[in-house]
Formats: sequence, C-alpha cells, structure tokens
Amino acid sequence: MNHSFIKIGGLFLIFQWAACSSSQVDIQPQGPVVNQDVFTNPLLPVGPDPWSIFHDGYYYYTHTLGDKIGLWRTKDITDLKNAEYRVIWLPTAGTAHSQNLWAPEIHNINGIWYVYYAADDGKNENHQLFVLENTSKDPFEGRFFWKNKLQTDPNNNWAIDGSIFEHNGGYYMVWSGWQEPRGTSETQRIYIAKMENPWTIGSQRVMLSKPDYNWEKIWQNPGEWRNSPSYTVHVNEGPQILKHDNKLFLIYSASGCWTPDYGLGMLSTNASSNVLDSTVWTKSTTPIFQQAPENSVFGPGHNSFFKSPDGTEDWILYHANIRQEDGCGDKRSPRAQKITWKADGTPDFGKPLPLYTPMKKPAGTVVK
Repeated sequence: MNHSFIKIGGLFLIFQWAACSSSQVDIQPQGPVVNQDVFTNPLLPVGPDPWSIFHDGYYYYTHTLGDKIGLWRTKDITDLKNAEYRVIWLPTAGTAHSQNLWAPEIHNINGIWYVYYAADDGKNENHQLFVLENTSKDPFEGRFFWKNKLQTDPNNNWAIDGSIFEHNGGYYMVWSGWQEPRGTSETQRIYIAKMENPWTIGSQRVMLSKPDYNWEKIWQNPGEWRNSPSYTVHVNEGPQILKHDNKLFLIYSASGCWTPDYGLGMLSTNASSNVLDSTVWTKSTTPIFQQAPENSVFGPGHNSFFKSPDGTEDWILYHANIRQEDGCGDKRSPRAQKITWKADGTPDFGKPLPLYTPMKKPAGTVVK
C-alpha cells in the first residue's frame, strides 16, 4: 500500500490506496512536442511546493517529499523528467525535525549551500524551521549537515515555508506562522525578520500579512478532523520575494490548499524601503493568480520564481491540480509560466494555462 500525505492548514491527513491507483495515471501526455524549443506542463507528474534557483549554468530544483529532501539538477528547467537527481537529506528518526518535511528551498550564499525546510516530530503543532549546510562547491558532492533550528519567535510558535532573500546588503527571512499557540483557530500569517547569518534569525519577527479578505479565508469544512464545527482555518503561506526594477513584491498563497480556491496574493513596496516596517507594504485587495476552471486548473499556488538562463525573463513556478476535489495530496504537479510586466511595474501572471499547452522555453535554454 502507498501513503498519501495531505497538508490541510498545516496538518497531514494520511490516506492509503493500492499501488496500481497511483495519481500519476491522471496525467498523461496528449501527444509529442515536435519543436524542441517548446515545452508543456506539467514539468513532473507530481511535485507540490516547487522551488528552483539558477546557479553557474544549472537549475537546482526541489519540492516537498515529506520524509526526505531531494534535489534535481538540469540546464533545462522544462526538462526535469530527465534531470539528475539525488536524495540530499534523510533525517535522523526520533528528532524534532524527522517527519513531515515541507517546502524545502536551496540557496547558495557566499559560496556555501543552505537548505531551508519545515519539519516536526510527528505532531503538526510542533512544526518549526530548520537549515542544512553543505560547504562543497557542488551541492551534489560532499554532504549536507544539520546546521540549526531557526528561532522565529521566543515562544516557538508554529512556523513553515521559510524563504530567505537579499535586500540592500542584508539577508531576510519570510515565513508563515501562528501568532499564538494552537487554540480554537489556526490563522497563518506572513512574518519577516532580519538574519544575523544564514542559519540564525537576528531580529524580532514582524507581521506583514494576515487573511483579511474573503478570498483569503476560503477553507470549507474538511470534515471530522476538526474538534469543533466552529474551528476555522484561515491561511496566508508560501511567501516568495520577486524583484523588478525599483519595486519589491512579496507573493503569497491564500485560502486552504485543500480547496480549489487556493491562489496567490501580493504585497508590494519600493526597493529602497525598510522591509521590517510593515507600513511600507501595500496589499492587493484581489488575488493575482487563481483557479481557471475552464482550463481545468485548480488550486494554483505555493510558487517560486526563476530567471531564464540568459537573465532576460522572469518565470513563475507553481503547483496546481486538474480537478477541484484533488486537494493537498500528491496530485499537485509543478508547472512553469512566463511573467510579463504591466506599465505600472507590477507583475502580470496571466491565467494558468491548461496542461499540454505548448510554450516557448525560457530564453537562452540550451536544447539538446
């Protein structure tokens, strides 16, 4: 029997089914792509919470696997199915970070490789952020070692989806967390803090966003897994930074990932701003990327961004489902789509395209 780990407001539900009913059979190519300069989504049959960076001519890609951290390497991000792959981290059983490994990200900071991820000891309320380190020039060489637990606040409140970025000579982390210990509700907020170094948070956390609008609060009642019918789950998670010209954007996912309404929201500020000042951020009142039922795309979210190999294009990398009932399980597949820019300097993600829609590969991609 196989197990499916479904993330619901930070919780994993476990389902079982026979091996022959793998969700991968739901995604079948509709025909060959003859033009080698063209690709189609999905990039892989399965891959929630996709993340990628471009470094020294290679894309390094990872996504949530649950019990380990894997790394893909390729010169063509649209050809992940043929990428080199390696498991880079198997946690030690019985530790505080041995189960439910979510949303890993790999970064190269001053020539050293770091992987940030969320994990717990088997109890979701104990989810925290952790960091691995590998001092090898090549992340496929040497070893990743456990480096530190990131102290996001003095009370060790629940924290997931950590992402680090450079801004005006310093490094900052954004993540999704709870304001208070688990109680009668779970409201995931977006926080930011300055880093003392790549493995240590060096300032108090500052809240940048909480679910304010109705489109951020869609959660529906998932069933008997809640102790009370009044128990609510409102979600802001998966924060990612996107830079363009003199603007800085924080793109985040909102509403329950188990609903088809899971989509993207946006905060924006000037590139010269003090990003720890919550008042400098402006929040969009409407979603900027959401389900397209006419294209059989549901729950598009938990994205990251990457540049084309020649550095001239910006792309969004996200996961989505092909049916509205597919939820937070392993039917979510990773997809890429080019970003355009509006006259006011804000990003235009367009509408999520149907699977198998031919798209031109990112500019500068070396086609085999």
